[in-house]
Amino acid sequence: MEFYQKLTTACALGIFAIGANAQNPLVRNQFTADPTARVFNNRVFVYPSHDIISPVEPERKWFCMADYHMFSSSDLTEWNDHGVILSQEQVPWGNPKGYSMWAPDCVEHKGKYYFFFPNAPKTGRGFGIGVAIAQHPYGPYVPQEKNIEGVMGIDPCVLQAKDGNAYLFWGGGGIMSAKLKDNLLELDGKPAPVTGLPEGFKEGPFAFEANGKYYLSFPWVRKKKGDPDGKGGTIDNPTECLAYAMSDSPTGPWEFKGVIMDEHENGCWTNHHSIVQYNGQWYLFYHNNAYSPSFDKNRSICCDSLTFNADGTIQKVIPTLRGVGICDARKPLQIDRYSAIGGGAHIEFHDTLNCFQGWKTIFPANGAWVAYNKIELKDAGASNVCVKVKTTAKANLLLELSGKVKVTLPMPNTNGKWAEVNVPVKQIAAGVYDLKLTLKSKGEVEVDWITLADHPKEQYFTPATDAAMTPDEDGFIRRWMLLEPIDKPNRSNAVFTDTYLRTEFGKQYFTTQHSTTMPADGESVTVGNQTLKWHAVESNRFNVKLLRFAENYEKQIYGVLFWAVTVIDCPEEIKDVRLAVGSNSASMWWLNGEEAVLLSGDRRMVKDDCISPRLTLKKGRNILRGAVINGPGMSDFCVRFINEKGEPVKNVTIKTK
Repeated sequence: MEFYQKLTTACALGIFAIGANAQNPLVRNQFTADPTARVFNNRVFVYPSHDIISPVEPERKWFCMADYHMFSSSDLTEWNDHGVILSQEQVPWGNPKGYSMWAPDCVEHKGKYYFFFPNAPKTGRGFGIGVAIAQHPYGPYVPQEKNIEGVMGIDPCVLQAKDGNAYLFWGGGGIMSAKLKDNLLELDGKPAPVTGLPEGFKEGPFAFEANGKYYLSFPWVRKKKGDPDGKGGTIDNPTECLAYAMSDSPTGPWEFKGVIMDEHENGCWTNHHSIVQYNGQWYLFYHNNAYSPSFDKNRSICCDSLTFNADGTIQKVIPTLRGVGICDARKPLQIDRYSAIGGGAHIEFHDTLNCFQGWKTIFPANGAWVAYNKIELKDAGASNVCVKVKTTAKANLLLELSGKVKVTLPMPNTNGKWAEVNVPVKQIAAGVYDLKLTLKSKGEVEVDWITLADHPKEQYFTPATDAAMTPDEDGFIRRWMLLEPIDKPNRSNAVFTDTYLRTEFGKQYFTTQHSTTMPADGESVTVGNQTLKWHAVESNRFNVKLLRFAENYEKQIYGVLFWAVTVIDCPEEIKDVRLAVGSNSASMWWLNGEEAVLLSGDRRMVKDDCISPRLTLKKGRNILRGAVINGPGMSDFCVRFINEKGEPVKNVTIKTK
């Protein structure tokens, strides 16, 4: 019970959900690598490293890591990001600008949690391995003053053996091991190299026990330059597979057994992993470069099932897109993470300049299909299917569920734009199904995701049109150009003072931030390492649901800064109006480049929460801009102009061009 109370508290402090129905890769909004999975309190915790591009060494673009996030799940499909649990600036013995916080591990010992991590030391060369300790698996982790004496290397792994002892394994110049003292902070004896392993580069050891046997698994470069590549050519850059050895003792001797996972087909140089049992099933956590196909030093963690043979050896794991777990069909099912595909169907990135937007499934012709296994209809089952789709003509999709249910889903012509199409269907009973979607008409159809629920999925936005639009009956402005969210970490909204906001809103995030020219729909801007797009939308509510906007484009929803802009076209000059704004959380608004109103503090969205001084809407075009900043929690806003009597101003036209 205490754990769940602490977890609830942690959520309130900023645990971030990282996407509904996560498949492979598991984390969609940042690069993650070297995943160590552990089970604590009947929940899976994953401690990966965090790939970034070095801000101090642009020429060193590989294996650059400044901190550690931690992720957890109870079902292996819904993952929570618990935020940064340790950063390089916090390590007393480490180089605060070393960017060398590589593959870690974490174990529980006598009610405390010991987080082992490599780092570049303040003095000298190479790597040391340190320990940070917490009272709970999600932290806070307190790093020790010194690293472990006698250990130089990377990729620590702690094996807690049935003999009651703990053994540290690590890489760097071969795989080493040593017994730890009971405090887990010191070696109990001298390190020794692990013997019995095959020739070739090895790193990233992960040791575990299963069915009375000890296993030592590791990334291994088994091939050599010039070896046949199996495609009629030769290997130019040998890459890592995952291999393992077995023993009756945690100290060996080790007998090499074989390969767990072959080299990545796309040539990603590294793989790094962990193996864990959860609810009776074994799983392999590993990484690839799915979100960075042209640069294999930015990796993403994945998970697939692992199976033992009767003699204790391990069956080779074939990586999948679908991953593991039963997905809630009420939430978007990313069918591009398919179980099987055929008939010419294939997947493509939404945006090759920003791969975190994920993939879409292309159905190029009649008969193209995709299968997505293990979805669950909960509660009352489903009476509505919603498909996020793009078409240029009317089309029909056939939905099949485990061969028991067949439903034709008519898709309208969306004029080449993404739209969420709700289709009422005859009640489908609750249960677990395998889904298959097939195009049953001519022409090409693109699908982003599909949901099945007992009610229509609310559409918060529709694409803006060129038709004339005025404020709604209460004067609220619903047509906006919205920029995809800027990464702006804020673990709490308590910092949103007037001074803080004026400083942050006053920064230049992109060159056209306060341009008098409206951005175009689909236009991209660069903010740091992010490439973001503008979207012309019309809100279906009086309040513009920014969190739902971010979700729609599979963007970060917390710790973000949103920008909004629209045109107020006036037939005549209108004096003595006021801008009335409500926002969740803090925001700032400008009319024709001049500050109109600032909403500071941790706010909830309330109509007319703050009202500006008297303003003048000039005849013709007026540019209204806003910036909304948020940490944890919802993000939305509502905006309207009111006259001296408090009545809404409605005799204007709203445009995004």
